[in-house]
Amino acid sequence: MPDALLPFLLIGPVLLLLVGGIIGILVREQRRRLQQEREKHLLLEQQNERLEQQVQQRTADLQQSLDHLQATQRQLIQSEKLASLGELTAGVAHEIQNPLNFVLNFSEVSVELVQELKEEVLHQLPATTMAPAAELLQNLEDNLQRITQHGQRAGGIVQGMLLHARTSASERQPTNLNALTDQFLRLAYQGMRAKDRTFNITIETHFAPDMELVRVAPQDIGRVLLNLFNNALYALRKRQQAQEPGYKPLLQVTTQCRSGQVELRVCDNGPGIAADVLDKIFQPFFTTKPTGEGSGLGLSISYDIVTQGHGGQLLCQTQEGAYTEFIMRLPA
Repeated sequence: MPDALLPFLLIGPVLLLLVGGIIGILVREQRRRLQQEREKHLLLEQQNERLEQQVQQRTADLQQSLDHLQATQRQLIQSEKLASLGELTAGVAHEIQNPLNFVLNFSEVSVELVQELKEEVLHQLPATTMAPAAELLQNLEDNLQRITQHGQRAGGIVQGMLLHARTSASERQPTNLNALTDQFLRLAYQGMRAKDRTFNITIETHFAPDMELVRVAPQDIGRVLLNLFNNALYALRKRQQAQEPGYKPLLQVTTQCRSGQVELRVCDNGPGIAADVLDKIFQPFFTTKPTGEGSGLGLSISYDIVTQGHGGQLLCQTQEGAYTEFIMRLPA
């Protein structure tokens, strides 16, 4: 073989060695990268596990802190909810009050116009049309009187809404407890009727005729009354929905004067309160209502207003399956 061909014969093995070396390098590099990926994946799993443990620990710490802050939370919820509700109620009440005033004013003016027609025009009509015209005018006057009556009733509800919306809880003034009770009773009943038009009950009121003005914060006592009435109406509706044969829902509201005290009783013949939860009803956040239907704050707030805010008493008497009666006593 000529020496000139020898270099060419060596090129093949050299190229094979180079290619083999390159492939080996690439394989090792790929293995190294895979190993790095596995190590990274393992590291991420470990970090995720540690992070999850930290989250669980911090969640447990947060839950423990929330449990310790329950009393503070109650105060915040009370003030914020009442403030928001007060602003909303006041806004709605003012929006209703203006058109309601127009309805009442025009109704009263229309009654006067009907009277003028009766006095000045009716007798001028032919005998054949006088009787039908008189009947039409009388029907018109009756309808206008109904409009005025229900408009005044709506006005009372609006005034109750405005009273409930006030936030100056510390200001006391001489208050007609009978009128305040009647006002919030109507407000609560109309509110329940707005939710369920089929809801009808018998309401009996026995207001003490000799009741003198009581020095209270009317907006606060109004909230108490609204809570008591709403609870009673809810209980009556709940038992009514059970469709017991012969059941007739009844709400009795009584005021009376005692020695140095005034007393209000709100009694319903609803399902009553179970004995095992009776001692919890004034605790904050306790409720027997389904989720979303009660915050468990109403009676707690009412109890604080009556006992701490006014130096009075708020008691409950009940018999499961028969009745529930709340008794509020305030210094006269």
